[in-house]
Amino acid sequence: MILEAAFLFVKPNLKTKFEADFAQASQYISSIDGYLGHSLQKCIEVENKYLLLVDWNALEDHTVGFRNSEAYLEWKKILHHYYEPFPVVEHFENIFSNKK
Repeated sequence: MILEAAFLFVKPNLKTKFEADFAQASQYISSIDGYLGHSLQKCIEVENKYLLLVDWNALEDHTVGFRNSEAYLEWKKILHHYYEPFPVVEHFENIFSNKK
């Protein structure tokens, strides 16, 4: 499993609209082969900062499958205008975890 992570800085005064549009856009990312799940976390300390976490079966499911899809074009149309600056997206593999 691969974890995609991106800090999203939403333009001021657009948080409520962004959150509603994110819920709508979620249907597009979740339709991709290799998609396992995602969450959006809102930062407590920084008002307009969010953390997007997406679980993928393999890196290529995101970088090729999603990014080259019609679903990505819809995702992009709905969400990309909210970001300032545009987010850096990184991918991680689990080395260790301990959950209770």
